[in-house]
Amino acid sequence: MQIQVNTDSHIKGSAKLTHEVETVVERVLRRFGDRITRVHVHLSDQNSGDKCSDDDKRCVIEARLARLRPITVSHRSASLEQAVDGAANTLQETLTRIVTRKQTLYKRRARAQAARTEVAPLFEHDATVVDYQES
Repeated sequence: MQIQVNTDSHIKGSAKLTHEVETVVERVLRRFGDRITRVHVHLSDQNSGDKCSDDDKRCVIEARLARLRPITVSHRSASLEQAVDGAANTLQETLTRIVTRKQTLYKRRARAQAARTEVAPLFEHDATVVDYQES
């Protein structure tokens, strides 16, 4: 899984910040293993660095899964750490829901296919059908 961290011009990007973000994302997404090919994390300060409000830090995470469309989540908070944690947790919940749905769908299809193959031998071409009519 490749993790790319980007920041806007109001947030000072550093190796330490990148490492912390990668650690949080890897911890949260570890259970999805090879299903996730790439993760893009974008950190931004909605108000410039001079202003401050309750939820001016924003983290947007986009995860690219094999054979699925990218999943994007975001979270706003007062600090970057809270924004990253919130977005990572939201992404984990979203991916869990999506993967569970896909697994359920595959199981249903497999059961339906198995049911069709069990019925198929009854209607082979060699079978003789006798119609009994009461006199």
